[in-house]
Amino acid sequence: MTLAAFIVLMLLGMPIAFVLLASTLTFVITSGNYRLFENLPQVIFGSLEVFDLLAIPLFILLGEIMNEGGITRRIITATRAWFAWIPHSIAYVSLTSNLMLASIMGSATAQIAIMSRVMTPELERDGYDKGFAAALTAGAGLLGPIIPPSMVFIIYGVIAQVSIGAMFMGGILPGLLLFILISGLITIMARRARKKGSVDQERTPLWRATRGALLTLSIPIVIVGGIAFGIVTPTESAAAATLMAVVIGALFFRELRWKQLPGVLSRTARNTAIVLFLIVAAKAFGWVLVYNQIPQQVAGLMQGTTESPLVFMLLVFVMLILVGMVLDGIAALIILVPILLPVAQQSYGIDPVHFGIVTCMTLSLGLLTPPVGAGLYVASAISNVSLPRITKWIFPFILAACLVILAVIFNPWLVNVFR
Repeated sequence: MTLAAFIVLMLLGMPIAFVLLASTLTFVITSGNYRLFENLPQVIFGSLEVFDLLAIPLFILLGEIMNEGGITRRIITATRAWFAWIPHSIAYVSLTSNLMLASIMGSATAQIAIMSRVMTPELERDGYDKGFAAALTAGAGLLGPIIPPSMVFIIYGVIAQVSIGAMFMGGILPGLLLFILISGLITIMARRARKKGSVDQERTPLWRATRGALLTLSIPIVIVGGIAFGIVTPTESAAAATLMAVVIGALFFRELRWKQLPGVLSRTARNTAIVLFLIVAAKAFGWVLVYNQIPQQVAGLMQGTTESPLVFMLLVFVMLILVGMVLDGIAALIILVPILLPVAQQSYGIDPVHFGIVTCMTLSLGLLTPPVGAGLYVASAISNVSLPRITKWIFPFILAACLVILAVIFNPWLVNVFR
């Protein structure tokens, strides 16, 4: 009955958080065990009593302050000056700007929204097909959930009770591999995507662009360097980076004004509430799954299918791709990790950080795969490009991400290089 309620409500288009809560209540009512209602508030509030979750609103606030303080614009200006001498330079500007933003923001959807607003018109002015421009922005947005800091890494670390710092460090090399593969794709695809010659545009001198970006580049150094050397926790790094962004935007660039702060804080609170409400709903649903001994049943099924850790990881990879097509990545993460991680650790001896990197990267593909595909819809809406036109160009980026995930599955040492 619970599964039927879940499927029906999903098909009706109800927001996933309400689907999860409704399915949880359906199980309690149909089971007749009403004493579960006594435990439900404790499960819900307990899911939020985790210090590391504080990093989520701080990283969201960091992204908002960067936009209002002119930091994002200076990153793009600097990368444009650095790559001016390379053929198809504007495409590499889009990709490199995404890499730099990924090392600061932690939210792929927000990153795609920002870059779609800024870079799609620039690519179109430079003669590129608008569908390619939007697809490049959406595809490069996959760096957001991989390059630290990453919101999905934070959530996984909280659920799996593993070091978020270890997750951040584990994502560096896979993220750089994806960046290299997408760079190669640009070399192949950009010539076909360009419909006309370059349009002369005003260029900022290299020294001036670099000077404007130097302060900005100190933010990812504080985040990644502080965690790597054990100076700060991920949450503390988020707070330090946010404070730096306020100082840089207000005192050095003089673009962040007091009158902008209410709007910044309002958007931060709204976006944080959405994420945390989803965590609460998924935690409650996961509690129901554990109560029903679903993890044990999955473990028995998997062990009956294969005894190889490698085959198990490949099965998980395929399953998560299918799940990511129909379920929001964060919701899927919170639902599936309590089921699959115990199986991976206890039955196959898989490192939880390795499993987490593969899981988070695979579910992030859901950003680009219909029917959910939040990243595609954001890029389509902001770039004003039809979904079929973006889809025509998006599959090579999905393939590149799949190749990196498979490389991590077959080579677990890739997540241990910087740990």
